[in-house]
Amino acid sequence: MAVNREELIECLNDLIQTCRDAENGFQTAADNVKSPELQKFFSECSVQRAQFASELESEVRQLGGSPAKTGNVSAAFHRGWINIKSIVTGDDAIIAECERGEDAAVENYQRVLKQNLPPNVLPVAKHQFTQVKRSHDYIRQLERKAA
Repeated sequence: MAVNREELIECLNDLIQTCRDAENGFQTAADNVKSPELQKFFSECSVQRAQFASELESEVRQLGGSPAKTGNVSAAFHRGWINIKSIVTGDDAIIAECERGEDAAVENYQRVLKQNLPPNVLPVAKHQFTQVKRSHDYIRQLERKAA
């Protein structure tokens, strides 16, 4: 049985918040790492998550709902980006925080994808999850190299 409209809007708004948190977290990471390669990667991830949030906002509007406006660190799912602003100890610590944030994003996407999503929403969520998982795996490799 498909999720009802209100549940679907809530799920999509959770993903919007996840994307906005990641957008902000990745931009903070890009602004604070020293490595030009990491700056570029984190900036690209930030832009990608902004795009993902816009796509999801469009889906919410098509359902007649109001999209979430910003990320929300007090939401039910801890998204992992809370501590990144306080890190000033170097690239390795920032990478570790990004990996924690991506862990939470992967979990949130997996939770939403377990729902019986309608055919117009499922491909959007699956595509985004694939890209989030790819970033997550890359960041995890970076973290393991640093350890």
